[in-house]
Amino acid sequence: MPSGMMESRVSVIWQPRTTVMKILHPLALGLTLSVLGSACVYRINIQQGNYLDQAAVDQVKDGMTRSQVRYLLGTPLVADTFNKERWDYIYYLKKGRTLHVDSRRVTVFFDGDKVAKIDKPSAAEAARQDASLAKIKNGRIY
Repeated sequence: MPSGMMESRVSVIWQPRTTVMKILHPLALGLTLSVLGSACVYRINIQQGNYLDQAAVDQVKDGMTRSQVRYLLGTPLVADTFNKERWDYIYYLKKGRTLHVDSRRVTVFFDGDKVAKIDKPSAAEAARQDASLAKIKNGRIY
């Protein structure tokens, strides 16, 4: 068999494979690098505001002074400059890569120096939030 005929057969056989490989090789490499790169990124926990312990929130009663509320719940996250009679306590936690967010909100209204009203979650809602927070802190929510 003449050598020219053998070369033409080889080039016909390998030509489609090289074209496919020219496309698939960079695609496979890019996919592999993106998968490996995304697995290595560390996401920090984002925690903002005052942690609102339900036992402390339940201790706040009508008639308590501002200093007593501050002792139980801490300094309010949002102190309204236009309305000194309202304190907002907000808590937010997002752990790492999870999509789950735990957020709580308690608002204390004052009449003078005494608590007039407390806007807080119901007991059932608070129990659900505590269970959700325990799962987040233990790392069982993904």
